[in-house]
Amino acid sequence: MSQIPIEKQVFDKDTFGKVIDTQFNQLLTKGTTEVTVDDFFVLYDQLFYQIPEEGDTDSHRFILEREAEYLGVIINQDDIQALLDEITSLRQQVLDTQTILSDLSKTIK
Repeated sequence: MSQIPIEKQVFDKDTFGKVIDTQFNQLLTKGTTEVTVDDFFVLYDQLFYQIPEEGDTDSHRFILEREAEYLGVIINQDDIQALLDEITSLRQQVLDTQTILSDLSKTIK
């Protein structure tokens, strides 16, 4: 059986922080570059149609809900439908009023 020599190196408190990397930088992949906001949007445009519309994560619905939460926007489909119904009703009222005015103008002539 052969012996393997083991060497132990001891550092004092001040030297330890200078010699030993306590940030775990050695675990980062070498050559990894930081993604900029511009890079993100280029990738987003490239992947846009590959992202599923619906899903709890990794979907357009997830992105929409997360952005709405961040911006403080409330997305409520019931509220949107109520507003669309009100717009339809108001358009009908305008059309009815225009018809009445048209009929009155014909009567006056």
